Amino acid sequence: MRVRFWGVRGSLPSPGVHTNRYGGNTSCVEVRIGDQGPRIIIDAGTGIRKLGKDMANAEFGQGQGAAHLLISHTHWDHIQGLPFFSPLYHKGNRIFVYARQRDDTHLRAVFQSQTEDPYFPVPFDSVQADVALRELIEGARFEIGPVKVSCTRLNHPWIAMAYRLDYEGHSLAYVTDTAPFRDILFEHEFIQSPPEPGAPMRPDDARKLKVMRDGVVRLCEGADLVIYDTHFTPAEYRQFPHWGHSTPVDAMEIAEEAGARMLALFHHAPSRTDDELDQILLESRRSTRKLDVIAAKESMEVDLATPAAAAAGEH
Repeated sequence: MRVRFWGVRGSLPSPGVHTNRYGGNTSCVEVRIGDQGPRIIIDAGTGIRKLGKDMANAEFGQGQGAAHLLISHTHWDHIQGLPFFSPLYHKGNRIFVYARQRDDTHLRAVFQSQTEDPYFPVPFDSVQADVALRELIEGARFEIGPVKVSCTRLNHPWIAMAYRLDYEGHSLAYVTDTAPFRDILFEHEFIQSPPEPGAPMRPDDARKLKVMRDGVVRLCEGADLVIYDTHFTPAEYRQFPHWGHSTPVDAMEIAEEAGARMLALFHHAPSRTDDELDQILLESRRSTRKLDVIAAKESMEVDLATPAAAAAGEH
């Protein structure tokens, strides 16, 4: 099982001289299973555009490809690259899209709305590929070929999903976007006046957060690689606890408790410079003796079958 990062930022793309090394595209991760296994993609931020061009150089450019796209949630930075995904525009390709079932809107309507006039010139229904949508309930388990997939809920405004992929004794957990599970419970509303971090919580909210946290720890249990939302520094989180993101400290706490092997810091803030990410990575590595910690970079590849020290290939 090989993992490649095509987009590692959160919120919005951030190209420029200060983000070149880590990259400025929003969330997109590719998982390859050998040479003949299923093509699995997690999230469709702007990074999926470059991935799609790469895929179009082979069978997807000839209308003979099949890919499976797991969507953590449909906030803009996780789907904004989808209209630019080349395989959608080649007749014969099959694209299977998985996302959490919403109570109010069908998944197809969500994707159609982002390409409606006056926002985009090409409507979603004009794509040439065969697109199949599967809506998931929290805790769903299913298979993509030989890969076992499971998911659990995250603590994010309007709710996001984390995924785990297992194949022949190796595993990946993808956990973005989520806030910590201690200060605020996110449901189906925007919280205008968030409580102060550390303030007492309603017992029912605390219970729900514990169940949610336990589910994330189980999802990450023994994983070879955990990709986790580390959008904020601790100081930033105290300023914006209602944005639904975590810190490297939160990520390490979950990954260590789960007994994971490697942690990838992910969903970098768009304002975070390469030099600042270098420092955050250094501090994170100094803070743990239980994990191999990397900071996700565009084009970085991780082979889950190799020892962690040699796995993080940077190209």
